[in-house]
Amino acid sequence: MIKIYHNNRCSKSRCALTVLEDSGKEFEVINYLETVPAVDELRAIVGKLGITPHELVRKSEAVYIEKYKGKDLSDEEWIAAMVENPILIERPILVSDDLAVIARPSEKIYELL
Repeated sequence: MIKIYHNNRCSKSRCALTVLEDSGKEFEVINYLETVPAVDELRAIVGKLGITPHELVRKSEAVYIEKYKGKDLSDEEWIAAMVENPILIERPILVSDDLAVIARPSEKIYELL
């Protein structure tokens, strides 16, 4: 089953959700701002994406600019920062089995479908 880490206020996330709905595939919506991924879950997502935790951080968010910009944090510290401030997590993220994609641009969804 596909999981989408979703923020309804984000147009890219809403677009990804529409693509999933139209695909006919079974999926689960996780509003990650309310149901924050645990450290292990976020670590697994980063691994499936094949990126570093810092690459998953939204650098345009106010909390990033105020608290983290210019800081040299370890991977575990970035994961902890995203768990503490889930708005920092890039979106939307789609996860299926051993593969995950950040659906920016939205065409990346098809890599998972």
